[in-house]
Amino acid sequence: MALSDEDVREVLRLIDESDVAEILIETKDFKLHVLRGGAAGVASGQLAVAGGTEAPPAAEAVNRQPSTVNGAVITAPMLGTFYRAEAPGAAPFVDVGARVEPDTIVCLIEVMKMMNSIPAGMAGTVVEVCAANAELVEYGQPLFRVEPA
Repeated sequence: MALSDEDVREVLRLIDESDVAEILIETKDFKLHVLRGGAAGVASGQLAVAGGTEAPPAAEAVNRQPSTVNGAVITAPMLGTFYRAEAPGAAPFVDVGARVEPDTIVCLIEVMKMMNSIPAGMAGTVVEVCAANAELVEYGQPLFRVEPA
């Protein structure tokens, strides 16, 4: 049974009205992962959603994994379409060699026509762009490799 957009909105509304800190709903064709503010390092009052629902961007602890090769990795905090720039033809938010701070926006991920700004979550220098522009990315997929400052 597929969930409609309205079904997903209703699930999010119910979660928002409850004290649930995290929920994972997974079917054969659908995955919804919601973290409430304060859970697993998400900034208070924000939701991080994977699997095609709308939400503010996740905080740094959710979408960062240490890497043993070439520094640290900024990973996708949600499933969606990865964009390196704010508009077609515009300069990328960051490129190889760019210095980033924890609050530097490095890309956008579009989910259900909603653009989510993704912060670096760490200070350092971008050493690799791992995802192609306008490519569908999965939750946890590497987006950038950063050499920590």
